[in-house]
Amino acid sequence: MTIEQIERFLGANPNDPFCSAKIFFKARNTFEGVFIKAPDYLELKKKNFWRIVAADKIEEYRQSKVISLTRIFNGSEFTRLSSNG
Repeated sequence: MTIEQIERFLGANPNDPFCSAKIFFKARNTFEGVFIKAPDYLELKKKNFWRIVAADKIEEYRQSKVISLTRIFNGSEFTRLSSNG
């Protein structure tokens, strides 16, 4: 997916920054998580990389904001995004 397609998806629900998304990939299993706007968000976005926290670690991230709970994914490997919330 392109940066613009991903941004359009992220902008669809601006009132809930912790809205869970299901991410479908070209060559790996589906992943459920939340896109995070960390301090490096703009730099990563320019390269179509996205910081995402897994669905099972969302509560822990909400409380601690520890960046090591997130993973970085390449947006060009996404085939589709769907909202879970």
